[in-house]
Amino acid sequence: MSGIVVVDYGMGNLHSVRRKLRDAGAHSVLTQDPAVVATAEKLVLPGVGHFAEAMRTLESSGLREALDGAVRRRGAPILGICLGMQLFAAHSEEGDAAGLGWIAADVVRFRVSDPIRFKVPHIGWNDVQAAKESDLTRGLEARAEFYFVHAYHLACHDPSDVLLKTTYDYEFPSAVARENVYGVQFHPEKSHDAGLALLRRFAAI
Repeated sequence: MSGIVVVDYGMGNLHSVRRKLRDAGAHSVLTQDPAVVATAEKLVLPGVGHFAEAMRTLESSGLREALDGAVRRRGAPILGICLGMQLFAAHSEEGDAAGLGWIAADVVRFRVSDPIRFKVPHIGWNDVQAAKESDLTRGLEARAEFYFVHAYHLACHDPSDVLLKTTYDYEFPSAVARENVYGVQFHPEKSHDAGLALLRRFAAI
């Protein structure tokens, strides 16, 4: 399968993601078909919504098995966006559910010190700082800004998985990378030039 396969499991800004990929010069295919996912050269897993519900949908549709085959067994690069990245974790507090287990991490709700100053969900523009180098973020401006909408975030057990960090009351991982698995907590499809540059880099991986 040529191009980037965008996985449609009923949760996510699918058309916005595809438009931004097109703007980045990348051809994409939207699918719910596990057979297409299983043979994909490259994948994007978007997501907006509830963790446990998303995992139930992936399981019942056959997409989890297809994703495992493509990503873990064949090594196809994948980019998870927002909830899509959180699904890479081992477990989430949201629905007390197990995830895909590709990243040694838990998904936890923001526990802010001042709920008046730091509203949850965390919504709006915030900057990122590099924790390590990666093909996904090479050339990214120092302290580039991206658009966030989330009440939960990853807590990584292995610091080497953290690609970008962001501070909202406290520091949390805003992007992860392990081998062919990449994830971003923010929405590149809503992040103007910075988001476009990141998707262009993913298309080139």
